[in-house]
Amino acid sequence: MKLGFEHTYATLPPRFYARVEPAKVAAPETLLFNRELAAELRIDPGMDSQQAAALFSGNELAEDSTPIAMAYAGHQFGGFVPQLGDGRAILLGEIRDIHGVLRDVQLKGSGRTPFSRGGDGRAAVGPMLREYLISEAMHALRIPTTRSLAVVTTGEQVYRTEILPGAVLTRVAASHIRVGTFQYFAARGDQEGLKALLDYVIERHYPEARNADVPALAALKAITARQAALIADWMRVGFIHGVMNTDNMALSGETIDYGPCAFMDRYDPQTVFSSIDLGGRYSYTNQPGIAQWNLARLAETLLPLIDSDQAKSIELATEVIEGFMAPFEAAFLDHMRRKIGLTSAEDGDADLISLLLAAMQKAQADFTLTFSNLSRAAQGESDDGALREMFTTPADIDGWLQAWRARLVLDPQSPAERAETMRLASPEFIPRNHLVEAALQAATAGDMQPFHRLLSIVQRPYDRQPDAAEYTQPPPPSDEKYKTFCGT
Repeated sequence: MKLGFEHTYATLPPRFYARVEPAKVAAPETLLFNRELAAELRIDPGMDSQQAAALFSGNELAEDSTPIAMAYAGHQFGGFVPQLGDGRAILLGEIRDIHGVLRDVQLKGSGRTPFSRGGDGRAAVGPMLREYLISEAMHALRIPTTRSLAVVTTGEQVYRTEILPGAVLTRVAASHIRVGTFQYFAARGDQEGLKALLDYVIERHYPEARNADVPALAALKAITARQAALIADWMRVGFIHGVMNTDNMALSGETIDYGPCAFMDRYDPQTVFSSIDLGGRYSYTNQPGIAQWNLARLAETLLPLIDSDQAKSIELATEVIEGFMAPFEAAFLDHMRRKIGLTSAEDGDADLISLLLAAMQKAQADFTLTFSNLSRAAQGESDDGALREMFTTPADIDGWLQAWRARLVLDPQSPAERAETMRLASPEFIPRNHLVEAALQAATAGDMQPFHRLLSIVQRPYDRQPDAAEYTQPPPPSDEKYKTFCGT
């Protein structure tokens, strides 16, 4: 069977990757197959489960697949590791989708590679289902993301802190090239490799930079712009990536690697969920600054390609990196305006939003529910009661509501237009952490029903779903110390 694979990355020099085949597994069974995404990739959406299990476990390779593991380095929690690479992932090839866009198809949890660093290269079913669920929720939230094509159980066990059922995830991405990919070649002083990689990234993701006076600088500007927009998107829905290492920043501008990620419930800018982020490096509020820091590490690798005069190169690259915050802040402000029902801009809008967030933080109000209740109040579906009940001291929100309504008078939208603006800006449903954990625990024990129910709900995050009201509720107080784990 052929799937239409191309292999443009594999045309790069052999030091960019290692040729490796997925390890065979004992008894693959298809747990999930994303038929909508399959059709988008021109893969038969009617493929039977046995064939899907064979292909997406790695037991059977498509005739036109030439699998590789990609080399990269990375800063992990600020410390540089000169060689990381795909330690449990194998790129089967690239497929041109129905829109003509080339997309990577990668197996995750498919066995050891030369980059495994002593690991077993395997994955447990829970973390692979988590990535499927969260990535598909992010797609439904209209946030650039890798996507999940399939989860196949292996019929084997993996050994972590406990014995768990094994699984393989099939991940689809615009590409898997990371900031750490450039760092890999820079750390080796491989200027030829850096130039080849840059040319590839420009051709695949930023063709408009090809004819610029300084292509490397133009590419850096474009990458920075996409990352600013992406982080603003994360922040508007309360998403916390959890492990923003440079090897987890995709140059395509997609969200990648859903390990210890989670969505914020109670609004607190310092929120951290990752069990390994003891210093709060990757907290909610730190994400813009960390993105800028990661981009600075990318810029360092590009300096020789920007200008032969190092001082001039540093000056040009620094200007780009220092320009990150302005578009991020503009994008975030625009998102937040829409969340409170505004499409016009007034000088006091940033202060109005800051006052609301401060009141939410003081009251430990739920981030998603606050904006959902505000939307209902604006639309006349309810009075302010549901919103005011979220604040321990209602006076903390009463003054804000008065200022907000005065600001709405200056906005040109009709009530119906405002209702639609707020609906599309503030999701009703996110993958709440306690619901995700309950679904994953049930699935690991063999019951997929809670998972399928949750997946169906978060795939329609902006829709009113009256029969799913319980999925809008925050977690019980016992979940206040919720932690996530990387699943490796």
